[in-house]
Order: sequence, then C-alpha cells, then structure tokens
Amino acid sequence: MSDDSRPRASPAGRGSRPATPDGPRADPGSVKGGQAQGNGVAGAPQPSRPEALDSGVGWVIAQRVREYRNNLGFTVEQLAERSGISKGMLSKIENAQASPSLGTLVKLATAISVPLTSLFRGLEEEHDALFVRAGQGVEIVRKGTRVGHQYQLLGEMRGPNKIMEPMFVTLNEQSEVFPLFQHPGIEFIYMLAGVVEYGYGSDRYLMAPGDALQFSGEVVHGPTELVKLPIQFLSVIAYSSPRH
Repeated sequence: MSDDSRPRASPAGRGSRPATPDGPRADPGSVKGGQAQGNGVAGAPQPSRPEALDSGVGWVIAQRVREYRNNLGFTVEQLAERSGISKGMLSKIENAQASPSLGTLVKLATAISVPLTSLFRGLEEEHDALFVRAGQGVEIVRKGTRVGHQYQLLGEMRGPNKIMEPMFVTLNEQSEVFPLFQHPGIEFIYMLAGVVEYGYGSDRYLMAPGDALQFSGEVVHGPTELVKLPIQFLSVIAYSSPRH
C-alpha cells in the first residue's frame, strides 16, 4: 500500500481541541477572566460588605471601651494584647474611626469582663450634649452692641428649633448710652463679676456677683449704669415656643 492510501489528519490536526457533547470546551482564558470578575463562578452574587456603624453608635462604643479600659488601668497596648485585637484597631475604635464587627466587640467585652450589651450603654439615652471650653464661645453682635461690650454665644443644640440661648456677657468699658433689648421668651441673668445697674422697664436693679434676675424679654431691658468694671454675667434666654 502506498503512502498516499493512508488516512490523512484533518487540517486542524494538532492545534484543535476535542469537542464535548455540549459543544466546544471553553477557552481557559475566558474562565480565568470569569474568576477575576465573579470570584470563580460566572454570574454568582457578590458577598455584601458589612454596613458601617452609625456614627452615634460608634461614638457610644468608643466612650464605653475607653471608660472600661481606664477603670481597669489598662493601656491601649495591654487591652489589645488581652483581647487579641491589634493596637491600631483598638485605637481606631476608641476614637470612633472604625466600625468593629460583632466578633471584635465580643472579644473586647470578654477581655474587660463585661456583658456585650454594656458596650452600648447610653445609646438610648439623650446623647446630644454640647461642650464649650472657656473662652471658646462664638462672639456675636447684638443690636446696639459697641466696643467693650462682648457677647459670647455658648453654643446651640442641634436641630431645626431653638428653645434656649445661653450667653456670656462681658462689659469692660464705660459708655454713656447703653443698648436696650427686646425679644421673645424669658431671660435669666446671673452676675459673675463687677457691679451693674440693670434696667427692666422703669425698674432698676443694682446687681453684684451672685445676684440673679429673671424677667420677660418682651419688656425693654439692659444695663443702665456700669458701676464697677469689668462686669461679667451669664444670660440665658428660654423661648416659650421653638425658634427656627
């Protein structure tokens, strides 16, 4: 038999792949691409990332963890070692810069020997507090305010309605004409330093440190004579209905 009578290989020969019952085998490159996009299974749903804690929850946990750690006399490093949490992560938790998982919170609660729920203590309580350091009140200008008359607003609570306005007032220069005020609500004044004659309508009150005066803001009022400088007093205005 001559060589020409032998069966010949198909032109695809060596480079072709055997067909499968359902069609050609998938190219390895496409499978690899599917792994990069679908974690190994094309079209598979991606695992959802845990949601970050609400900032209010984060702050409560931060405060409780720091409080318990300080009560036990532990350093950040000591508590980290005791709980099996990295020092960096613990520091972030105490500064409300990280959202700890439930497992991490369980480790912390175990390390400081408290129930897990103790780390959330205070969450349901009123947590909107405003702290203003001495001298850091916001200086405001009131109608009739002049040089030497300083009004510092000691902060306002968050929210659309204002029901109280606390101010720290300093009068340190004499003036011949004094500003008089009228406003809604009830005002309370507590003298801290100096002596002032305070007018309310046609009445006059000589006020020294420790004296207090409460009156309706609807009646014209204000200092009428600066007797002894410097004068300092706390003024708190409470509004009968919330102001926007």
